[in-house]
Amino acid sequence: MKTKQTLMAALVAVASATSAQAQCLTDAQAADLVANYVAKTPAANPENLTDADGACTRGKVNALLAQRMGKVIGYKAGLTNPAVQKRFNTDKPVWGKLYEGMVLPSGATVDAAFGARPLYEADMLVRVKSAAINQAITPMDVLDAVDQIIPFIELPDLMVQAPPKLNGAGVTAINVGARLGVAGAPIAVPAYRGERFAMLKALADMNVSLTDGTGARLGGGKGSDILDHPLNAVVWLAGALAQEGLAMQPGDLISLGSFSALLPPKAGLSVTATYDGLPGATPVRLSFK
Repeated sequence: MKTKQTLMAALVAVASATSAQAQCLTDAQAADLVANYVAKTPAANPENLTDADGACTRGKVNALLAQRMGKVIGYKAGLTNPAVQKRFNTDKPVWGKLYEGMVLPSGATVDAAFGARPLYEADMLVRVKSAAINQAITPMDVLDAVDQIIPFIELPDLMVQAPPKLNGAGVTAINVGARLGVAGAPIAVPAYRGERFAMLKALADMNVSLTDGTGARLGGGKGSDILDHPLNAVVWLAGALAQEGLAMQPGDLISLGSFSALLPPKAGLSVTATYDGLPGATPVRLSFK
């Protein structure tokens, strides 16, 4: 009898602990998150989320963002750099949606307070040419299905009261902090396969640097810092989207992730990203006011 009582007590304790864990944010909580996003004020941290909770919350947040921001223009793969994964206590990437108006031209001037928790990082975009990208299993498959490689400084917004407490599921819940970015001149993917192999190698071997207006280095990394090859971010994304019944479309822009640490902007700072070793890549620039 005592054993049965002990077992029942254990089950009650487990049930209580489970019910105390956070789940997918409610509709009201998701609405509050989006209201904070729009107001550029820090939102309450979504805590103790499972991966499924994070994905569920992201769905609710994106449904509300779509009402305000309109057309989805692509996706961003986040936490694709092991160093950034470590910061958010996870071992796998996450994804969010990009909306109209998020991508600005090189040379743009952006308010240093462009979000609640604004940051900047060296990134890269690709533009989808073919729906075959959704079946990509190698970087070459990706290169065959895109028509542009685009230098990019992403301007994410971690948007919560305590960003250091975010884990991978929490980053998912906030749509991976998608806010803004500055795109440079596109590089056309070459038509001939031999040239594509050369581009593939250059993307892995390139040195990406962020510098300020005096030329001082702010951060950077190698192409291979993203999942051993930056186009592996798209391979991962294709699989992740398929699991949720989604797919990339021709014309979509895909953000690959960070080649640098996430850095805080400040008024008066000018930032340049360069992609040394990638033929045809020109610097992308922005200024903070």
